[in-house]
Parts: sequence; C-alpha cells; structure tokens
Amino acid sequence: MLLGIDIGGTTISLGLVEGTRIVKLKRVPSFPKDASLQQTIDYLCSRIQEIITPEVERIGIGVPTVVDVKRGIVYEATNIASWKEVHLKDLLEARFDIPASVNNDANCFALGAAARLEDRPSVVAGVTLGTGTGLGIMNEDELLCGENCGAGELGSAPYNGKDYESFCSKKFFTDFGWSPKEASAAAEAGDQRALDFFDEFGHHLGTFLSIVLYAYDPGCIVLGGGIANTYKHFKDSMHKSLSNSYPYRHVLDKLVIQVMPQEDVALLGASLLN
Repeated sequence: MLLGIDIGGTTISLGLVEGTRIVKLKRVPSFPKDASLQQTIDYLCSRIQEIITPEVERIGIGVPTVVDVKRGIVYEATNIASWKEVHLKDLLEARFDIPASVNNDANCFALGAAARLEDRPSVVAGVTLGTGTGLGIMNEDELLCGENCGAGELGSAPYNGKDYESFCSKKFFTDFGWSPKEASAAAEAGDQRALDFFDEFGHHLGTFLSIVLYAYDPGCIVLGGGIANTYKHFKDSMHKSLSNSYPYRHVLDKLVIQVMPQEDVALLGASLLN
C-alpha cells in the first residue's frame, strides 16, 4: 500500500493506492495563506494521520515548485508563503517512520498519466492547465527532472511580453474576468465572446505545445488540470495553432493528444515516486 499526496493551491488530496488503483481518497482545504511553516507541517501531518494505515510502505508527495529530489527539499513553493526551504522528506520520515519521496506536482501528473496510458510511447509529456501551466516529462520509465527539478518549467518562458503561463492557465481567464467554469458555460450557451475567447486560448496553447515538441519530442501529450474539462471548446484552435507553429507534419500525424482532467492523476503519480 502506498500513500500519494497532491498539494494544490486550494486543495490537498491524499489517497491510499494499490498498484494504480486508488482505494481511499481524502480531499481537504489547502493551507491558510498566513500559516507559519510549523502550522503547515502540523496540518499536513494531521491530515496524513487521518488516512494512513499500518500497511502503507511509502509516502509520495507532489508540490507546486522546484524540489531537490534526492534530498526531498522544497524551495519557494507557489501559493505557500512560508515554504522557502522545507526539508519535507526528512520531516515526514521522522514523523511517520517510513520512506518519503517529494517531487514537482506536474512531474507527478506526468508519472500518473503515463501509468494510465494503455499504449504508452517512450516519451510522454504531461501538461497541467490550472492555476499555472505545469509540464512533466516521462522518458521511458523515468521522470526527466533535470539537475534542479526544472526540466519542465517552460510555462515561465517569455511569450508575448509576458510568459506562456499568462496565456495557458487560469490567469488568462481571470485577466478577462472569467473563471474557466463561467467561460465554459457561456460557450455552451453559444456566447460568441466566450467562443472567441476559447479560440484565442487554444491558439496560445497550441504555440506552447509546439515548444514542448521542439524541446522533448513526445509521442503523447496528456492535458490535465481543471481547464482540461473545457477541452472541446479550444481543441480545434489548439490543433490549428500547433500545425502552424510546428513544421514537421509526419511528427504531428503520429502525435497523440489525450485529456485526463481527473483530479487524482497527480496523486497517483505521487504515490509512484521512488
């Protein structure tokens, strides 16, 4: 039995995992913004205590930032103000006396997504479309983390005077006064402004995916995060933009793009960390 944990901006998900099956799932609010480091650790450990069983052999946890993967140290965690340098692996192992692994949340998503693919190519890119734009890369059976766990931080690359994350995440929606759910409902109702909005979002995302192809040459790209639920509204413009941005037609003809908006994918990946 494994315990996977996914720390998000608003929710912390914890799950007991057997193989690739989540047998028990618990979701709780994430840390208060003004919580001290000790308060966040105490809160996290209390939530773990509520779900962990004697059969759990390992804890895996995904966090929204770069990580020293070998030592399990979290640096400058997004949306957790007090997490500047947190030796999370050591803290969890001392508290629960079992091995713990820590990695970036998008890497965990890529690992979980790859585990659920039926025909998995050698390289899989997992792209999370949520509060930010995350990217994780599975190369064969290994996560490609880079020297500083920053191999997938393309969302921060410059684009249109800002960065890709500004145009390929929830930020793009909020800058226009929408939430993803509101924009999707309006598009469903035939609102032309919403339909045009999703076309523009798809254009930017297609450009981003072309950079992913140039950098990592995946055989499959899996889209996750809350915005993936609205895929049908931006699918066509995304593919058009990708075709215009990436010149190698034979690659695009073979490329598989799948959608996994389920909230437990990153949790599953976290449980599979070693």
